[in-house]
Amino acid sequence: MISSVVDAVVFFVSAVCQVFYWLLIVRVILSWAGVNPYLHMNELVGAVYQATDWILQPFRKLPLRVGMFDFSPLVVLYLLHILPGLVAALLTGLFRGFR
Repeated sequence: MISSVVDAVVFFVSAVCQVFYWLLIVRVILSWAGVNPYLHMNELVGAVYQATDWILQPFRKLPLRVGMFDFSPLVVLYLLHILPGLVAALLTGLFRGFR
């Protein structure tokens, strides 16, 4: 029973991380293309920016900018990539005694 709950939580975290991973990829590509997210014509682009702003803001405060390049999206993408594995390891370690 516990292992199925852990699997469900890990699956949910993995799915959420995948959604934000791809939204960040889209945001990076849009920023390279020079699309303005604040125009009224770009409601979808604005939604992508709004959905990803909250996760990027804490990392934008760190010194991750080199010249005109901002590496904060790369750091967030890496963290979104490893987060499901960390959650799985943590939950497995916590509930190991309940089996």
